[in-house]
Amino acid sequence: MMPLTLARAGEAASIVRVGGKAEVKRHLENLGFVPGTSLTVVSVNNGNVIVNVKEARVAISKEMANKIII
Repeated sequence: MMPLTLARAGEAASIVRVGGKAEVKRHLENLGFVPGTSLTVVSVNNGNVIVNVKEARVAISKEMANKIII
């Protein structure tokens, strides 16, 4: 298990858990970051991550990506 920020471009993974305050968790869940969901890392730039999750491409900040454990 590791935070999403440590994943490399092209890597496929499954979400184990989403941390943070309730409002942060709810926001990430609305974007499709739900435990058990598969995702693919498109690119990583200074810790900011672009991923394909649930057939959508989503960009998230380094702080948000650190709350997603894969």
